[in-house]
Amino acid sequence: MFKNSFDFLVIGSGIAGLNFALQASEYGTVAIVTKKELMESNSNYAQGGIAAVLDKMDSFDKHIEDTMKAGCHLNDKEAVEIMIKEAPNQIKRLIDVGVGFSKKQDELCLSKEGGHSERRIAHAHDTTGKEIERALIHQVRHHKRITIFESHVAFKLAESKDAIDRVSTPRQCIGAFVLDTDNNKILNFSAKATILATGGAGQVYERNSNPKIATGDGVAMAYKARAEIKDMEFIQFHPTALNKKGAPSLLISETVRGEGGVLVNSKGEQFMKNYHELKDLAPRDIVARAILEEMKHGTVYLDIRHKGSAYIKKRFPYLYENLWWHDIKMDKDLIPISPAAHFICGGIHTDLDGRTNIPGLFAFGEVAHTGVHGANRLASNSLLECMVFSGRAVDATKTYIEKEKSWKVGKL
Repeated sequence: MFKNSFDFLVIGSGIAGLNFALQASEYGTVAIVTKKELMESNSNYAQGGIAAVLDKMDSFDKHIEDTMKAGCHLNDKEAVEIMIKEAPNQIKRLIDVGVGFSKKQDELCLSKEGGHSERRIAHAHDTTGKEIERALIHQVRHHKRITIFESHVAFKLAESKDAIDRVSTPRQCIGAFVLDTDNNKILNFSAKATILATGGAGQVYERNSNPKIATGDGVAMAYKARAEIKDMEFIQFHPTALNKKGAPSLLISETVRGEGGVLVNSKGEQFMKNYHELKDLAPRDIVARAILEEMKHGTVYLDIRHKGSAYIKKRFPYLYENLWWHDIKMDKDLIPISPAAHFICGGIHTDLDGRTNIPGLFAFGEVAHTGVHGANRLASNSLLECMVFSGRAVDATKTYIEKEKSWKVGKL
């Protein structure tokens, strides 16, 4: 028997899950199930920012083309257009819920990152993900229709008992089975709509930029329930993660290069001009491969010392402090780097409103595959993807639960 029954069950507490929960709570009760604390997610580690056309010199067409180029034109063009055109509204929504983006004279400060033809990255210094999570979590924790289950690990989707043909036809998803890790108990959650917003799977790789909870649970659960999975071969490696013995693979934001940082080899040579016309601001896959080639001859470094101590400490306070703990001073030292597994461009295949091929199961964010990224994600499109497609899923889930009248109990 299911003891916990809700209209919406959200598995995952990154920006996608939180944004959906806040909007869906207008139409019913919401449960958020998360492995650790609400704040522990891939979103929280996003340093760079969120991409959107916000400058008069920019255009939707430019952002769309940059996204398509980065994805090797294997993107779903319709998904890309939807995401880019909705981006400015998502920035406004985030400001309305309390996100403190960096500003100068009341205007948003915009950065430029690899693969972008214009400055279009809205940010909160170098902790944008953390700031967005902070604002959304504040709203979620004070909402009467949202119940939070921290230290709860979902491990299996619950399915309706009846299906015409179990071999070829997925059963209706009616919730999930969850381990309460604090009390070592298995709990049954029933839901009219179950949402996977579990993020990535970086921990599959020895060297990665993800938190320890990013173990691919959502894709695994969906696969076992016969959900369609696509493009899992498209794993993005971030070019610049700290490469120092005894230190973690700390992500060095794309924005460091966007704000003037350059890559140099063991001889002190700036080498990216030999690999791509955009040099240090080429798309991530190209930069990562170039670094690996240069690493055959010695250590590769990121250098932003020429920007000066005052600028570096103000623009990158999080990075400066974290590198300092590993005896590296951004304003005085070269930063040793190498690529690390960073982002899944594939995942659980959905339509443009978050629907999977399993009735009652929806997905968005990094765990999902809409085709928006193609073979390689453009920098700072990840937080944008989370906001756009989690918002679009609200109407789809609302419509689904209004049409469904009976809810059956699943069985392990």
